[in-house]
Amino acid sequence: MIYEWHFERDQDILLRTFLREQGVSRKLLARVRHHGGKVCINGEASHMRTHLKQGDFISLHVPDEGEHETTVPSAIPISILFEDEHFLVVDKPYGVASIPSRQQPDMSMANRVKGYYQSQNYPDQVIHIITRLDRDTTGVMLFAKNKYTHALMDQQLRKKTIEKIYYAILTDTARFSADHGFIDAPIGRTEDSIITRMVREDGKAALTEYWREEKFSEGELVRIKLHTGRTHQIRVHFEHMGAPLLGDNLYGGRADDLMPRQALHCREVSFIHPFTEEEMTIVSPLPADFYNWIASQRGKGGVMDARTTI
Repeated sequence: MIYEWHFERDQDILLRTFLREQGVSRKLLARVRHHGGKVCINGEASHMRTHLKQGDFISLHVPDEGEHETTVPSAIPISILFEDEHFLVVDKPYGVASIPSRQQPDMSMANRVKGYYQSQNYPDQVIHIITRLDRDTTGVMLFAKNKYTHALMDQQLRKKTIEKIYYAILTDTARFSADHGFIDAPIGRTEDSIITRMVREDGKAALTEYWREEKFSEGELVRIKLHTGRTHQIRVHFEHMGAPLLGDNLYGGRADDLMPRQALHCREVSFIHPFTEEEMTIVSPLPADFYNWIASQRGKGGVMDARTTI
């Protein structure tokens, strides 16, 4: 892939310094130099110590990544919410992990995306996950199609400019009186498990913001914004507040026939496209189990299709 810039500044700067400013890492530059890529100024291959002049045209030719042979492709289709030459955004179903495990090396979203890349004959088939979701959490999942895009999005993650909005169904919500609030409580591991987390004084800072969307006789629908990204943050915070997620048997949520997993859905992911500078917001409709539970609470009844939105 080729990335291009115009240098319009009136200052003395090395090509290497300029590329670093664009988020091009030493590792990526090494791959460019040693695996068939090149960096050009005004169409001519150039060294990193070249001084740029105002009006110079810089192009970075990044070699194809090929594939990771250890990621087994899956033929199971994916639901695509957005795709361009830099990103693939998918709608993740529940019951599917984000990455392969030893027990299930071919059953994750990474495997399904690898299968899709192969079916499209893409030259870059290395899987770059930007945002992960728990196995039983549904919704927007963001992939970068190459190492450079991944590096730029990692910068946005560190700067917290990628915004994720979740929807959840809570149970036992008597302690929630406000329609909007914050849960500011540090999270760390539980002492007897490598999986579960809990609120504890010596944990890492965690901040969750929520809005009540609709209240029902057996729970309520809330919209959630994460200001930090701790493991199981939403599930731990609402369990700590005495209102665990419906169906979340790991954190004390009530079982329900219409909700076979924790009722958590990544509804939106927003970010600045690093190449077009466009403000992107990718939205996933609420899935069928959410819709059916809410419909039952509203007294509508019936089973709704997974594509139906609320």
